[in-house]
Amino acid sequence: MGVMDRFERGIERAVNGAFAKAFRAEVQPVEIASALRRACDERAAVISRGRTLVPNAFVVELGAADHERLGEYADALGDELVANVREHADHQRYAFVGPVSVQFEQVDDLDTGVFRVRSATVKGRQTHSRPAPAPIPRDPELPVPAYESAAQTSLIEQSPPARRTWLDIDGHAYPLAGSVNVLGRGEDADVVVDDPGVSRRHAEIRLSSQGDRLVATLRDLDSTNGTLVDGERISSRQLSEGTTITVGRTRATYRSGER
Repeated sequence: MGVMDRFERGIERAVNGAFAKAFRAEVQPVEIASALRRACDERAAVISRGRTLVPNAFVVELGAADHERLGEYADALGDELVANVREHADHQRYAFVGPVSVQFEQVDDLDTGVFRVRSATVKGRQTHSRPAPAPIPRDPELPVPAYESAAQTSLIEQSPPARRTWLDIDGHAYPLAGSVNVLGRGEDADVVVDDPGVSRRHAEIRLSSQGDRLVATLRDLDSTNGTLVDGERISSRQLSEGTTITVGRTRATYRSGER
């Protein structure tokens, strides 16, 4: 049984066929599922061999009529869409930086049968409980590619792709997905380093943009054993491609994809 077959069966189990009546001439759940999968494929970012990151937070924008029709099924449909995205990611060997979420939002500029999908990469710990919806900003300057289908038109609106920056630790890639990324031994760190010489919150890497240039700055967080950059103890230091960071006995290499 294929991914879409399982999705359709899940929808049928969730609402006992109610979607077939509710969506006869309007937005079809299977088209939403296809759009979410396409958003993953088109924003897939290869950060290392065998590791490809894709968006994990999605907002489905609907016109008033479709949003009203979806209302009573939103939770069940959202759960099925999340499961479908996860299954597609497993099949394609994609990875997420946080829990997958799907929200529905009413907008006034869409006609019945037309929808848009906004996607973003939102970091957070993976959990088995239903994740809280993650806010996804809308960029009015972002071009919206259109996709045609026999039933209706769907529009994919994607947030600008995240910068492909990561730390290479012993051959494993740890993505720097947020503007502030904490390194440490504590479970609340963004990059957890299992090293007794590392403080619970040892150091942080801040990412910012200066025009078209991405700037990464490492700052020691008053750690017990200090932070080294290319062998020199620092309190704060700007990073560049290939910079070596040492915390405790652990060495990490900063990767920005720039050469």
